[in-house]
Amino acid sequence: MPMSSALLTDHYELTMLQAALESGAAGRSAVFEVFARHLPAGRRYGVVAGTGRVLDAIEDFRFGDAELAFLRGHQVVNERTLDFLASYRFSGDVLGYREGECYFPGSPIMVVRGAFAEAVLLETVILSILNHDSAIAMAASRMVHAAGSRPIIEMGSRRTHEQAAVASARAAYLAGFSSTSNLMAGSRYGVPTAGTSAHAFTLLHGSEYEAFQAQIDSLGPGTTLLVDTYDVAKAVRTAVELAGPALGAVRIDSGDLDVAAHEVRRMLDSLGATGTRIVVTSDLDEFAIAALASAPVDGYGVGTSVATGSGAPTAAMVYKLVARDEGDGVLAPVAKKSVGKPSKGGQKAAFRAVEDGVATAELVTTVPGEAAPEGARTLLRELVRGGEIVGREPLAAARERHRASMAELPSSAHQLSQGDPAIPTVFS
Repeated sequence: MPMSSALLTDHYELTMLQAALESGAAGRSAVFEVFARHLPAGRRYGVVAGTGRVLDAIEDFRFGDAELAFLRGHQVVNERTLDFLASYRFSGDVLGYREGECYFPGSPIMVVRGAFAEAVLLETVILSILNHDSAIAMAASRMVHAAGSRPIIEMGSRRTHEQAAVASARAAYLAGFSSTSNLMAGSRYGVPTAGTSAHAFTLLHGSEYEAFQAQIDSLGPGTTLLVDTYDVAKAVRTAVELAGPALGAVRIDSGDLDVAAHEVRRMLDSLGATGTRIVVTSDLDEFAIAALASAPVDGYGVGTSVATGSGAPTAAMVYKLVARDEGDGVLAPVAKKSVGKPSKGGQKAAFRAVEDGVATAELVTTVPGEAAPEGARTLLRELVRGGEIVGREPLAAARERHRASMAELPSSAHQLSQGDPAIPTVFS
């Protein structure tokens, strides 16, 4: 019997719960906040991704017989705590930036309100999803901007954990990738899937001629033929000979892609295949894609770099207690003062200041419920109300939101060089 999401957590979440039950503080109202103190090195904006998966995890966060048996057998917590967990249901509220929205240092990306005993248990699963998916989306967004109007296929499944691969495909699509090679992402999230053949298919046959003919016979002349197994020039001629000018595309997976693309384009045109597209792969990242901007390339395939966050595999988000009930029903601010790891107390509200269609600042205030200032838009939206999921939306909506959020950023946001966040975060 499959387990729920409840054990996707750290041991100390449950020992804190046990101690709070014994001290009488477990039922105290509390507010937790997800934020990033800084962006990964070289990044000028962040991208919120994984919210939909977080909502699924909260809904599934239940301690059934299997989960309780594990905790009891390993003496993780005492029987009183196990009794509490047996009836656990998150009954609080969650506010958050919607998926696809950009964020900046200090942005209150997600706010969790409820009894301490309920809210503290969600820390690990929320962070594991948001940190991973946002890191992938951040990298993918930079690649999409570097590619301009050229489509990118996500193909990193073989370079990461099998379940991380599914989440990566989802996050990359949210950030603007056109499709994925991962079929589970297609089945689970509706991400368009694509793929034709690898070098193994060519090597299986006696020659490229036989391999190409077999692929064309099966998939039609509009297929994509991989032309760099042996000799690119010979392969291109063979491909056009067999498929004719209706050949859909050729893929180049090695060598100097800029030089190869120009040579292949000249060959295709000279053979009459002027409409045949050129797709390039081979350890691409946003910098390599940007360097190919003037090359006659029609599309990209990106694997390792996007599935690992292009050097930043986590978004460095944290989940911190920022307010607690002092016993009078009033939520008092609390904050860490640790060296290098401070937090700002109080439940937050957040707005994006926009002037002439361009974002100018992230405005964060400790006055929850405050109306948006003139010229700014509200960023925190209801996701969970009284334990009920109210913020689900189609992945297509998040994809469109990201496109709009990116269009709103100043031009400096899209530079790939080191630099400060594209807009400042202003606290009040």
